[in-house]
Amino acid sequence: MSNRAKYAVGGVAVGLILLWILPTWIALLIIVGVPVGAYVALDPSQRRRLRRGSRKQIGR
Repeated sequence: MSNRAKYAVGGVAVGLILLWILPTWIALLIIVGVPVGAYVALDPSQRRRLRRGSRKQIGR
């Protein structure tokens, strides 16, 4: 199993646990807010590189 798959499985597990423990709107705020906060924390050059890589994968 690749590292990306491990992160994806872990993220889904954490999301399900949050939905079970917390009220739905708080859990959704955390689930959406963490990736958005991480993206905003990147430098502009890192954001460009991330966008370029994701576009390249779409067009394979």
